[in-house]
Amino acid sequence: MKVHPRTLEYPELHGLIPNESELTCGTVVQPGRSYGFFTDTTLCIGCKACEVACKEWNALPAERGGLTGMSYDNTVALSATTWRHVAFVERLGDRPTTLPSYQSHWLMMSDVCKHCANAPCLEACPTGALFRTEFDTVVVQQDICNGCGYCVPACPFGVVDLNELDGKAHKCTLCYDRLKGGLEPACAKACPTDSIQFGEIADLHDRAARRVAALHEQGRPDAYLYGTPGAPGATGGLGDLRAFFLLTERPEVYNLPQAPSRSARRLRPALRTGVTVFGALLLAAAALLQTWRD
Repeated sequence: MKVHPRTLEYPELHGLIPNESELTCGTVVQPGRSYGFFTDTTLCIGCKACEVACKEWNALPAERGGLTGMSYDNTVALSATTWRHVAFVERLGDRPTTLPSYQSHWLMMSDVCKHCANAPCLEACPTGALFRTEFDTVVVQQDICNGCGYCVPACPFGVVDLNELDGKAHKCTLCYDRLKGGLEPACAKACPTDSIQFGEIADLHDRAARRVAALHEQGRPDAYLYGTPGAPGATGGLGDLRAFFLLTERPEVYNLPQAPSRSARRLRPALRTGVTVFGALLLAAAALLQTWRD
């Protein structure tokens, strides 16, 4: 378990104080503030500790084991029972002629719900089952969800899924119950390399910007942020993502859309096109009727 250095000063208080997150990640969780995740893919080692911690805390069933043909990725994608998914993307170089020239490698990324500032799933929900919490995250209330599934296609990241057993929508809650208890989310607390970092969004943005600058200085000009204001991922009226990423390849390589958008933004043009086509059909029908009468 990852422990913040300040825990060592007061070991007898660990797990007993109201704001344990201050000790584990240096963040005090308070209602009325915006919290989220900064995921640095350059630090991910593919250990899947986040997947396991998420399933254990949220009592989610384990996936059926077996080879998927997707490297060591045995969960394949986010689903109603997998709220954290560690992707293994194999990047194969040219067949090596000498060992030093061989550059094949893995890209690893722990994916999760983005808790968008302007969440399309929340807009699409007709019952109010999806709501924005006091920590500026998006959560599904299972006792209100009627299983209509409107939120599923509304999400441009393919996060929300309907459970086959109860027929209701499920996704990451950013450990809403833990936040209310002053605890760091389970996945971030379990991450051994700090690839997943939890905190206030403004602080995470500053931290991420410094990390990108440091990587550029170290000879990694390909490092960039996805989901921060003005960056890829924060497009189409979504605003910034409460769970954003540091990437080194195109978003599509990580199964992320280059320019996601809200379905509500696409509704007006689609409606206008539909009305125009319907009007044209009416005119054509009227013209045929007039021809028949003549």
